[in-house]
Amino acid sequence: MRNTAKFTTAVLAAGALTLGLSACGSDKDSGSSDTSGPLIVAASPTPHAEILNFVKKNLAKKAGLDLEVKEFTDYIAPNTATEDGSVGANYFQNQPYLDDFNKKRGTHIVPVVTVHLEPLGLYSHKVKKADALKSGATVAVPNDSVNEARALKLLAANGLITLKDGVGNEATPQDIAKNPKNLKFKEVEAAQTPRSLDDVDAAVVNGNYAISSGLKPAKDALVLESAKNNPYGNFLAVKKGNEDDPRVKKLAKLLTSPEVKKFIEDKYQGSVIPSF
Repeated sequence: MRNTAKFTTAVLAAGALTLGLSACGSDKDSGSSDTSGPLIVAASPTPHAEILNFVKKNLAKKAGLDLEVKEFTDYIAPNTATEDGSVGANYFQNQPYLDDFNKKRGTHIVPVVTVHLEPLGLYSHKVKKADALKSGATVAVPNDSVNEARALKLLAANGLITLKDGVGNEATPQDIAKNPKNLKFKEVEAAQTPRSLDDVDAAVVNGNYAISSGLKPAKDALVLESAKNNPYGNFLAVKKGNEDDPRVKKLAKLLTSPEVKKFIEDKYQGSVIPSF
C-alpha cells in the first residue's frame, strides 16, 4: 500500500503560517537539522510521485533509506513546504521555474540532481495538426510566468508565432512580434490547461498534467518540445544547506540509477525522458 498523502492548495495557508512561525524558531524546530527520521519528499502526482514510489517500493530499503512521499497538486506548496521544513525535499520543478520562485518569494531552494524531462506539448480536441488552427483561434497557456514563456517559445519554434528578439523566460503574449493566425491567448492555471481543451481551440500543457489527464504526449501532442539542449529538466530539490543530508544523497543516487531509467522509459514511452 502506498504511503502517500494528497495535499491541495489549502496547504498554502498552513504553509505560510508555518513559514512565519519557523522563521523565529531554531533549526531543530524547523526540522532541517534532524536527519534521523524518514525523508519526506513533496511531489506532483504524475510522474514524480510515481517515480518516487517505484524507488520506495523497489530500491529504498536495500539502500537504507526511509522514504515518505507526499503528493501536491499545485506548483507552489511543494516549495513553501520545503522552505519551512514541513518536508525535507521536493521533486516537481525545473531551473527556470525555481529561479523565478526564489526571486519572487524570497525562498532558498536549490537543485540536487536532475532526473527527467517532461516535454511541453500543444494539444487540441478540434484539430489534428497545428497548422490547421484557424485564424483567430484561442490557445490556452499556463499563467505562471516561466511556463507561459515556455509555451510561447514552443509555439514560436513551430512557426505559429514569432517572438521579439532577446525575449527570455518571462515572455508574455505582449512579446509576440508576429502572429500570422491572429491567435488569441487564454491564460489559465497550469493544472487546468487539460480541462480547458473543450473550451478553447488548443492548449499548451505541461507534461505531468498531460499524463495525469490521460493524454499521451509522444502520441497526442500536435507539437512537442525537443529534448535536445532543453533547460527544463525536473530535479530533486532541497532548502539550501540540506544538500549534504545523507538521506538526500541516497535518494539522489537512487533517482539516477539504471533501475529508475528503465522504469521511466518503460512506463512513459517517450512522454517522460530520463535526463541522466
